[in-house]
Amino acid sequence: MTISTLECTEIVQSTKKRRRWTAYEKQQIVHETYHPGVTVSFVARKHSIPPSQLFYWRKLMENGALTSVKSEEQVVPESEAKALKKRIRRLEQVLGQKTLENEILREAVNLGRGKKTDLATALARNKRFRIRAIARALQVSRSNLTQRLETMDKPRKKPMRAEDEVLLPYIKSITDKRSSYGYRRVTTLLNNQLMKESKPRVNHKRVYRIMKENSLLLQAYGKKPTRTHDGKVITLRSNTRWCSDCFTVQCANGDKVYIAFAMDTCDREILGYISSTIGIDGQAIRDLLLESMEYRFGSVERLPSKVQWLTDNGPCYVAKDTVSFARELGFDVRTTPAYSPAEAFVKTFKRDYVAFYDPENAHGLMEKLPEWFDDYNEIAPHKGLKMMAPREYIRSLAVAN
Repeated sequence: MTISTLECTEIVQSTKKRRRWTAYEKQQIVHETYHPGVTVSFVARKHSIPPSQLFYWRKLMENGALTSVKSEEQVVPESEAKALKKRIRRLEQVLGQKTLENEILREAVNLGRGKKTDLATALARNKRFRIRAIARALQVSRSNLTQRLETMDKPRKKPMRAEDEVLLPYIKSITDKRSSYGYRRVTTLLNNQLMKESKPRVNHKRVYRIMKENSLLLQAYGKKPTRTHDGKVITLRSNTRWCSDCFTVQCANGDKVYIAFAMDTCDREILGYISSTIGIDGQAIRDLLLESMEYRFGSVERLPSKVQWLTDNGPCYVAKDTVSFARELGFDVRTTPAYSPAEAFVKTFKRDYVAFYDPENAHGLMEKLPEWFDDYNEIAPHKGLKMMAPREYIRSLAVAN
């Protein structure tokens, strides 16, 4: 079985009998997790035990004593003070937000009746309020409002067909390497390359025209089947909702590789993944939960704030031990609806990577997984992230904040 993070891949070639640890041995192993720069996952791999089990021992030692570690009993309920403080902070934020929205609406009424987008543009030009607050209060598109402000005084440019021949080699080099990309994702990668060479960006309509004239467009998809669901999976902030799913890739020689991953539904970054040739069980999902938490927040015992954990009803996800362990870490366990980012990633991963590699065996496929996941996080444009890669989107949020 292979358990992988974004940095390494380990293949266990043999099996061992289950070992019984004494209370003193458990205490010594737990003490190693408190050393500077050491994570629970690292110590667990060192002693060949599941990271989730070591995390459970550590929590029992802190809440109880050696007797609790030896018997592995649950101890001590949490205080309500932390929850009350969190509720007060949330109410203060809501109060401040509502006060700001009332001021925006009062000024909008003073400007007179008219189209909401015109009112929003007039307010934004005064630079008294943030564009995001104006768009939320008047319920208009923030992207449209930003575009109106940027293009209000700019004259329209004439088409430059004479320079199309210069762009064609760039476009062909992208489509030859990534033949599953449509004109919008090709436009994103083309503009990234032009910016590196200090050349002006191009419009997606121009790229569409060039690709159409040279027969480089993809075939149109068939009608999408309708599967309605309630609620919205995508969030506006990172570390608010994570989702997970499992899928299978079959090699040419008949080997099957089972892959499970964890993804942030806002920035779409792959937080961690696990691959195996024998299947994904609840223990593997618990290890994935812990490693994903350590990847985002470092060596912590509990999430700083509650994060929703969305999965389907697979046996490895709905197992009692998995659900209990997730809640102990601070996750809010939920069931994801249809067409979630996890399902979309499975389709994208198989279409853009697996379909063009045609793996011969399981070992060769597992060697390519780190490269593919890194390419997805760093390079692949995403429609839901304004045509940016997940980690590029995270960096843009950090700069904006």
